[in-house]
Amino acid sequence: MYQDFFHFDEMPFSLTPNTEFFCALAPHNEALKVILSALSMSEGFIKVTGEVGTGKTLLCRKLINHLNEKFVACYLPNPFLAPEELKLAFAKELGVDGSILQHTDSVHSVIEEALLNLKREGRQAILIIDEAQSLSWDALEMLRLFSNLETEKSKLLQIVLFGQPELNDRLANVRVRQIRQRISFTYTLRPMTSAEVIYYIGYRTEAAGGDKTLFPKSVCSVVGYVTKGIPRLVNILCHKMLLQAYGEGKTTVTLKHAITAALDTEDCKYRLVPRQWGVIAVCAGIVIGAAYIASGGGL
Repeated sequence: MYQDFFHFDEMPFSLTPNTEFFCALAPHNEALKVILSALSMSEGFIKVTGEVGTGKTLLCRKLINHLNEKFVACYLPNPFLAPEELKLAFAKELGVDGSILQHTDSVHSVIEEALLNLKREGRQAILIIDEAQSLSWDALEMLRLFSNLETEKSKLLQIVLFGQPELNDRLANVRVRQIRQRISFTYTLRPMTSAEVIYYIGYRTEAAGGDKTLFPKSVCSVVGYVTKGIPRLVNILCHKMLLQAYGEGKTTVTLKHAITAALDTEDCKYRLVPRQWGVIAVCAGIVIGAAYIASGGGL
């Protein structure tokens, strides 16, 4: 609705993980460097965790785009599958012909042969699993067995797990202690700081062809405060604020738009004030929070 009004080439705060809007902030940059370093050393398991909405899927896709032709990326966005289904999905990502899969009694052997062929070509297979906290115990055991595949000098497969903090709880179970001990590199994505939220909003606004002054710094600080620096929540609030500004014919987002958007968002409204406070108290809390952040208090 508001794309033409604000002269955007495309929607700046869509929830779809678009790598063209990848903002190279410290947490995501550091995570990418850790993963690439681990891959270059042919380590077995690599784990990246982060709270809901911190940008794991976007980082996942950025990683795939960043890999050079030496690597063959096999991406599984939905691991909530039975082990045999997971094997078939992995085999298809490796490029195994469907007719071969239909006429084999051992998908595991087909995958092993495909991995060996890649290694002979001087290439390395990378299995990248998003939402890894959803993996069943049997699926985790299957991954452990795949991680055993190796030549005398190196692993045939490297595995990168992206998941919510629940993944850590799952891997802490004694049933999967062998996998836990094979995780050589880990990284935890943190939320954005107040300064990073300000930069993030301006970056995405400009990347979409808009003017970053559309969001004043004071408004961005409030957004950072009520979202706790979670990128997905920042996107949701910015989208709602743009809708309000468009509806009022305003070319700049205001503090009132930020308050209204926050009160309309479940994970943000309780950051403002307890439920029993009145509207005046809400506004007072926002102003105090913004002043605190602007003074360097952080999120």
